[in-house]
Amino acid sequence: VQLVESGGGLVQPGGSLRLSCAASGLGYFAMGWFRQAPGEEREFVSAIAYRSGKRTYAESVKGRFTVSRDAAEDTVYLEMNSLKPEDTAVYYCAADTSRGPVLGVKAAQYDYWGWGTLVTVSS
Repeated sequence: VQLVESGGGLVQPGGSLRLSCAASGLGYFAMGWFRQAPGEEREFVSAIAYRSGKRTYAESVKGRFTVSRDAAEDTVYLEMNSLKPEDTAVYYCAADTSRGPVLGVKAAQYDYWGWGTLVTVSS
C-alpha cells in the first residue's frame, strides 16, 4: 500500500499549484487531502469519493481548490488557485478504505497516509 504525493513547491500569493497523489496496492472508498502548518494541528482540506466522485471542501479553501480523480491512473489531484500565505503547509493525501458511505473530514477516518509535500506561499 503506497500513497505518493507530488507537486508541492514555492509559489507567490495569488498563484496556483496542482498536487498529485498516486495510489497503489489498495482499493479505497475515498481519498482525502489534509494539511499541517508549522505549530498547527493537521486539518482537513478536501475529499473525493472514488465511485461517485462526490466532493467536499473545507470552508477555507472552497472556491479556490478543486479535487479530482483519474480512476484509470489511480491518481487524485488537488488544484489550488488564488493561493494565500496561510495556505503554507505540508499537504498529505490519505485513503479511506472503509465501505463508506460518509465522506470523511476527520483524520481518524483515513487509514493510509502519504509522506506529504510542502507548499510554501510567499513573495
